[in-house]
Amino acid sequence: MAASASSTAILAASLFISLAGVAVTGVDARFRAMQWTPAHATFYGDETAAETMGGACGYGNLYASGYGTDTAALSTTLFRDGYGCGTCYQMRCVGTASCYRGSPVITVTATNLCPPNWALDSNNGGWCNPPRTHFDLSKPAFMKMADWHAGIVPVMYRRVPCVRKGGLRFALQGNPSWLLVYVMNVAGAGDVVNMWVKGGGAGQGWMRMSHNWGASYQAFAQLGGQALSFKLTSYTTGQTVLAAGVAPPSWCFGLTYQARVNFS
Repeated sequence: MAASASSTAILAASLFISLAGVAVTGVDARFRAMQWTPAHATFYGDETAAETMGGACGYGNLYASGYGTDTAALSTTLFRDGYGCGTCYQMRCVGTASCYRGSPVITVTATNLCPPNWALDSNNGGWCNPPRTHFDLSKPAFMKMADWHAGIVPVMYRRVPCVRKGGLRFALQGNPSWLLVYVMNVAGAGDVVNMWVKGGGAGQGWMRMSHNWGASYQAFAQLGGQALSFKLTSYTTGQTVLAAGVAPPSWCFGLTYQARVNFS
């Protein structure tokens, strides 16, 4: 699984708590749990979950970013070129003796991509080949619902709201002419489809950021020395959130700044 090149720097960063921010949306866009659907799940790594750190979403050390080991790598169909990063799922093992008694329900967050393996058949090793819906869990998460010796188990899953403590987090990377922002700790539907940045300089307007990869967005602009505000739209619900004054004029690359607002 490919890890973001800047994830280590991001998670070595300090956390700045913003004192400003207002959430705005024109409709009741609260995300609600979806219906249960069949799929399959495997796992990667060992009990330490060391191999799950980093990942294609760019969250880096998942302990430091608040996601822990209850995580999953998504097949291409669910990953959606990175727009599936941060989404949350409940699942339970069903229909096999490897499932634990009572079919316990686990909750995981999408932090990585399970890439296709075109050398193997989709039903015999190429579990993440499109159009299959598949979850490659951390081993600790898998072991909460099934005997790990099974390797692969049938599951029922559903998208659920992401429950997060605190506001959205913005990890800043880049250089004086390029701002790269990793969006983390996203509540509600957990996903982002559009993002804008606004500097605090005179005459500054909202600048639309382009999707880089995973959970990162970029702007090619010189924004140093200006307070930064961000506006984000959820991929699933269309809800828009305004996080005003998240980073102060003295913001620095390599730091993570937290707003007081989040999706619902």
